[in-house]
Amino acid sequence: MRTQTSSPQATAVPKKPRKTKVQTLLKVVRTERLAPHMVRVVLGGEQFDAMEFKEDTDQYIKLLFADPALGLERPYDMEALREQLPKAQMPVRRTYTIRHIDWKHKQIWVDFVVHGDEGVAGPWAANAQPGDPISFFGPGSGYAPRQEADFHVIAGDESAIPAIAAALEGMDADARGVVVLEVRDATEEVPLTVPEGIDLRWIHRGGDFTPESTRITDHLRNIEIPDGDVQVFVHGEREQMKRIRKLLVKERGLERKGMSLSAYWAYGRIEDQFQAEKQTPVGNIDPEN
Repeated sequence: MRTQTSSPQATAVPKKPRKTKVQTLLKVVRTERLAPHMVRVVLGGEQFDAMEFKEDTDQYIKLLFADPALGLERPYDMEALREQLPKAQMPVRRTYTIRHIDWKHKQIWVDFVVHGDEGVAGPWAANAQPGDPISFFGPGSGYAPRQEADFHVIAGDESAIPAIAAALEGMDADARGVVVLEVRDATEEVPLTVPEGIDLRWIHRGGDFTPESTRITDHLRNIEIPDGDVQVFVHGEREQMKRIRKLLVKERGLERKGMSLSAYWAYGRIEDQFQAEKQTPVGNIDPEN
């Protein structure tokens, strides 16, 4: 029988301080309308030299946006703001891929899908003026086309075009594969640099995205995928990513490990809802079964 003995009073373990993330501040140099619903914002400034860029083609930054009525100055002191503001008034983060790094002019290009006043980042990009400041965390990264891959399967909707465009530019000239890009109509197609062995296919919904109008999953169902080392990059709307994951892994027999397959957004959800749901079953594109 174990005898219970008194123990010394527990000593409180101090919490580790929150790691301070580096926030970069740049300014708008110029903007360019690439398509009816896509705007490029070119950013530059002294802090470009301090940015730690990655090797991957899919390099992303987390842009920060605050309610203009609060009159906050960039870069935001996030630690101080957490003590001063309710959670609902804290600056929000929006993740975007760096479309291109212009080393000569020390600038980055960021392409935004815009739908009028919908969202936070899109309206900012549509109305951005030279000299406007913007701050962000990053870049982070997670994907680059492997030069030794035998075949590439790449697909996405408008939200994935910047990352896919950067990936295509990062491929060897002899790369082989298929790229499927779904957009509203032909006016939304943008020029891309594509290796000769890559089959680029633009498909058109004929209108705004809806679960009924999207065609990307059905198109991928019919593509030919050869045996060998196949690398996959597919990003877009969450429910379509779930369907495509099932299609490629369960039906086509590709290995899930090594795929870059994830959701950039979710139909019928505002960004904050979408981000919160990432921690719930509905936000998981990789079910246990």
